[in-house]
Amino acid sequence: MFCAAATNQTAEPPEGQIYLKSASEIATMRRAGRLLGRIIREVLQNAGEGVPTIELDKLAYRRIREAGAVPGFLGLYSFPNTLCISINEEVVHGIPGKRRLKSGDIVSIDCGLILDGFFADHAWTIGIGKLDPEAERLLRVGEESLYKGIAAARYGGRVGDIGQAIEEHVTAAGFSVVEEYTGHGIGRRCHEDPKVYNTGARRGKRIGQGLTLAIEPMVNIGTGKTKELEDGWTVVTADRSLSAHFEHTVAIGSRGTEILTRDEDN
Repeated sequence: MFCAAATNQTAEPPEGQIYLKSASEIATMRRAGRLLGRIIREVLQNAGEGVPTIELDKLAYRRIREAGAVPGFLGLYSFPNTLCISINEEVVHGIPGKRRLKSGDIVSIDCGLILDGFFADHAWTIGIGKLDPEAERLLRVGEESLYKGIAAARYGGRVGDIGQAIEEHVTAAGFSVVEEYTGHGIGRRCHEDPKVYNTGARRGKRIGQGLTLAIEPMVNIGTGKTKELEDGWTVVTADRSLSAHFEHTVAIGSRGTEILTRDEDN
């Protein structure tokens, strides 16, 4: 959900205008998404007990640059890293550093990249070692809510259908969705219109063919309220309950919705 507006792009859509992509543009975004899916998988495979989060960040940076892509998060408003790594009560925007992962942690890896002028954005949350049963349930419900939202993202429907599907699934499980942070349109800029809320409070605009979105529920065990820490980046749950974050970039057409950040090798 957190990503940079690239400085080397052209033909950016005006603010407030929804940018529907052509088949060739979606093909470029698909390449970006597949690359990001592979990188996130490798990072998650290396996220083990005792690993400093900065090492995961370095790994992601190397893999992005080796592929000829550009890290999408690095440098945005002076954000210092390639990945956002958020642990336990941290919702989003956690800064990698010396902190080592430990058994019982849940860790969210959020990454964006730019390939041939187009963005991909993807996030996933996993557990480290043995988890508390409620933490395991949170991860399951969070992942399920992402796919509920994707299933509701249909040509001719409304953007608000996505948030409604997410919210209904999460609240039925007894958890809360974060309202302060949203999914978004994505393409030549990381953040394009429309916003994709994780609640059904807004109907939103009609979904046209070629709309590309980053759908990303943030699910908390306790309250959906959040606060930002003094570092100016890290967002945590207001009650310090656990939070999980799942995100895919998708393209919506008359024949269905495609997950662009799916890892085809997994």
